[in-house]
Amino acid sequence: MNIELTEERQMLQDGLRRFLRDTYTPALRAELAEAESGFSADVWNGLAEMGVIGALFSEDDGGFAGAGFDIALVFEELGRAGAVDPLLDTAILGGGLIAALGNDDQKQMIADTIAGTTQLAFAHGEPSSRYDLSRVETTAVRDGDSFVLNGRKAVVVNAPAADHILVSARTSGEAADRDGISLFLVPASTPGMTLRSYPLVSGGQAAEILLEDIRLGDEALLGDEGDVFEAIAYAHARATLAISAEALGLMESIRELTNDYLKTRKQFGIPIGKFQALQHRMADILIEIEQARSAVINLAGHLDHPQAIREKHVSATKNLIGNAAKLVTEESIQMHGGIGMTDEYELGHLAKRLIMVDHRFGDAIYHLERFIALAVA
Repeated sequence: MNIELTEERQMLQDGLRRFLRDTYTPALRAELAEAESGFSADVWNGLAEMGVIGALFSEDDGGFAGAGFDIALVFEELGRAGAVDPLLDTAILGGGLIAALGNDDQKQMIADTIAGTTQLAFAHGEPSSRYDLSRVETTAVRDGDSFVLNGRKAVVVNAPAADHILVSARTSGEAADRDGISLFLVPASTPGMTLRSYPLVSGGQAAEILLEDIRLGDEALLGDEGDVFEAIAYAHARATLAISAEALGLMESIRELTNDYLKTRKQFGIPIGKFQALQHRMADILIEIEQARSAVINLAGHLDHPQAIREKHVSATKNLIGNAAKLVTEESIQMHGGIGMTDEYELGHLAKRLIMVDHRFGDAIYHLERFIALAVA
C-alpha cells in the first residue's frame, strides 16, 4: 500500500490548509455559533471553488477523485482547522448515496452539490435505533402510484440548511431486517415534514424530523425498493473514514496547542514543559496520535475491499479513534488547566468536536463489540 501523497493530493492539501488557516479565525467561530445554518456560506463557496467538494466524488460522478485517501486528506485538514462545514453530510452521505443509487435525473443533483449550490442531509437514525443501521421503523406504504411516509428521524445533521433530505423508510419486513429498507429523496419544503432544529455541541446544526403522511411519487425513490442497505452500509463506511480523519486532524491541532502552552507557561521560573511528568504525558499523546494515523491510513486502503473485510477495518478504526480521542482530549485539558475550556481559547472548540466524534457512527464500545462479532463470524 503506497501511502505517499501524489502531486495532485499534495497540492490539494497545501491549498486547503492555507485556505482554512486564513478563514477560520476566532471571529468566524464566534459568528458561526450564532448562525442559523451552522456554517459560513463564504467558506462553503470557497471550498467549492477550490474543488474540495469535487475531490470527494469520482470522475464518473462529475468529480475528480473520490478514493479513500482523498477523503482522508480532505477531512484531516478540516479537522486540523476545527471546521464545521457540512461536507460529510452533503458530499459523503447525501451525495455518495445519490451517486450510488440515483437514476440519471437524480444524479444531476450531484453537479449542483459539487458546485456548492445544493445542501443535503441523510435522515436515517431514529430515536430507538442507536447505532444499528438496519433498525428502521419509519414506514413507507404504497397507495396507488404513491408512497405514504410516517415516522421520526433523530439527530439529522445539516437538516436545517438542506435543500433535499434523503429519508430511509421501511417498505417491507420487520424493524431490524436488512431487507425491506428504501430511500427517498425528499425536498425540504415537502408538506408533512416537520423539523425541530437545534445547535450541536461540536458546532453546526441538526434537527429532529417528524414525518406525517408525506406523499411521494415513484420519482422520489432512490435505488430499488427495499434493497438499499448495502449502499447505506458503504456510505457509512466512507463517513466513518471521514470522521476518523477529521479526529486525526483535531488531535494534531490539540497536540500543537498543548506543546506550545507547555513551552510558554512557567512555574518556579521555568517552562512547565521542562517537568518530566508532563513530558511523559506528551509522549503518550504523540503515540496515540500516530496509532490513530495508522488506523486511518489502514481504513482508507481497505475502503473498497469486500464488505466482510471492510467492516472489520471500519470497527477497528472507529474503536481506536474513540479511545485515542478521549485520552488526547483529557490529557491536553489537564495540562492546560482551566483555560483549556474557555470560549476564548481555541482548545475548547477543538476538544468539543473531538469528544463528539466518538458519538457518531458508533462509539468505541459499540465498535469493539462489533469487531469481535465480525471476527468470529
